[in-house]
Amino acid sequence: MEETSSLTNAIIQTINSIFQTLFSSIDNSVYQTLDELTFINPSILQDSLFEKIFGMNSSNGLLLIANSLLVGFALYYGIRLIYSYYMNLQIERPYQFVFKLLIFGIVMNCSYFFCEQLIELNSLISDAIRSIGSNIVGHDVSFSELINQLNDIITIGESEFNIFSFDGLIKGFISFGLFQLIFSHALRFIMIKIFILLTPFAILTLINQSTSWFFKTWFRILFSLLLQQSFISIILLIIFSFDFNADDIFSKLVYIGGIYALMRANTYMRSLIGGISTDVSTNLNLKSMIFKN
Repeated sequence: MEETSSLTNAIIQTINSIFQTLFSSIDNSVYQTLDELTFINPSILQDSLFEKIFGMNSSNGLLLIANSLLVGFALYYGIRLIYSYYMNLQIERPYQFVFKLLIFGIVMNCSYFFCEQLIELNSLISDAIRSIGSNIVGHDVSFSELINQLNDIITIGESEFNIFSFDGLIKGFISFGLFQLIFSHALRFIMIKIFILLTPFAILTLINQSTSWFFKTWFRILFSLLLQQSFISIILLIIFSFDFNADDIFSKLVYIGGIYALMRANTYMRSLIGGISTDVSTNLNLKSMIFKN
């Protein structure tokens, strides 16, 4: 009987040791990266390869293709104009089309600058929220600080941590939940870069009324992806505004609620203004990216 009890204790200690090492490793190496992935600034564009793909002038990169399509739009309108004279159809007047062609052509070729300013503005808003929060709560409003406070509430010391306890279950849920956020925000990071690359083509579609829907969809998705970091800043500020106590179960449950809100931030943002899903399930299967009607 004693041998069975000793074996059981040894197994439990081994399991606790494994999870303690896993959680400590995640805490020490992951969450600073999560801050960098979440709070995006113009440095996302400052990559030489990305700049070559985008094109820094009208003679290279995707801007070259966009300018070629600009000429295609002009030829298409010319054909429609000639056809309308023969068929007595009402189409956009030439001076109106030339004006739009000129304006949107200039904006399209300056789209890198406009994207940079949009990301800078979004970064300033989220940083302002976090700075206000820092002045209120007295410490950084970030994922790194979040995990530090979590470890103050739920100890993961080798002699104290028990995965089979209430604190251990909470620690496991929070750690794996935040780890899931890393994949979600990594996906968001990539999607932002993709939609920035689509900027010249999105602006180009404004020239023709029948294609302008693409710009509206593009802008809604990019705006939703960028604004998400301000929404997350607010959630973090709310979490830090609570006075957590290691002996208070209510505090720990509120902490779980805050982590779950962070995990669902993208879903809430899509419900509010639309966009695409960047949620990643715990088994790393991407959910279907569905546009909000």
